[in-house]
Amino acid sequence: MIINMREGASEQEIQHVVDRVKEAGYQAHVTRGTERAIVAAVGSNGRRHELQALAAAPGVAAVVPIAQPFKLVSRQVKPDGTVVDVGGVRIGDGSFVIIAGPCSVESRDQLFSTASAIKAGGAHLLRGGAYKPRTSPYEFQGLGLEALELLSEARRRTGLPVVTEVMSTEDVELISEHADMLQVGARNMQNFALLRRLAKTNRPILLKRGPSASVREWLLAAEYLLAGGNQDVVLCERGIKTFETETRNTLDLASLALVRELSHLPVLADPSHGTGRPTLIAPMSRAAAALGADGIMVEVHPCPERALSDGPQSLDLDGFSRLMRSLAEPLRAVARGWDRS
Repeated sequence: MIINMREGASEQEIQHVVDRVKEAGYQAHVTRGTERAIVAAVGSNGRRHELQALAAAPGVAAVVPIAQPFKLVSRQVKPDGTVVDVGGVRIGDGSFVIIAGPCSVESRDQLFSTASAIKAGGAHLLRGGAYKPRTSPYEFQGLGLEALELLSEARRRTGLPVVTEVMSTEDVELISEHADMLQVGARNMQNFALLRRLAKTNRPILLKRGPSASVREWLLAAEYLLAGGNQDVVLCERGIKTFETETRNTLDLASLALVRELSHLPVLADPSHGTGRPTLIAPMSRAAAALGADGIMVEVHPCPERALSDGPQSLDLDGFSRLMRSLAEPLRAVARGWDRS
């Protein structure tokens, strides 16, 4: 249930509602908007009739049911969009954020040359895999701690905040020491033990949509993070499995637009995984920008033909520069802010 407070409701009145929500057996989450506050009552074992009776409490304008099974990520609970700060980069404030870098950190030279090039090209964050979930146990699995240390050094050199994937609850603390944002990969979107652990971290989370996940399942995965206490969550549409075989996945831009309607969380597009084709990355990035995505995440490698993972879908350094130039006009056309300094 949502308890909409009246405009000008006092802090005492808001606290009274919070106390009554807790007494009724629910969690209380307060959102303070520009005009009024909203108290969300979340839970399944409370006394619903007591919440409905709060319509008569001082300072309350209305008590409204939450229409969706996801509560805290819903725009009903927080009409204004969330802005997530990642090492000084703000995602969700109306600007268009570029996250770029190699699928896997392979060597010092590979990472540093990529980081320097994407920094010069206008990227805002550096991505790079230290631990890689691979379909085959015989494929390259990442450099682990060595990669994390290289990512930390690349951040010091370039000033780019670092995004890297976490696969196991056991690695959360170590990766948090080196990364500014922790990525939950598509395969782990419904790894609920991992989500519960990440809900307790002080790092922002990038939550990728699973290849067979519905929008509702994706947002409920985000709900685990917010319900556990981590409000700094960014969603990422990275393509879903369909009958199409000419692309690696189907980049579901309609669902990206729907998520912006349903949820206050920022949402990015990943056209690298979403298409699997370098030639499609730029047009799909422009499409994502036009429909209101908060940014993109793309794979970049100095020599894709030598990449140890995801080479066929990676841009080379010149390709990344062309992508960045191609984004300027559509971003201006839709009046999106974009700081390339």
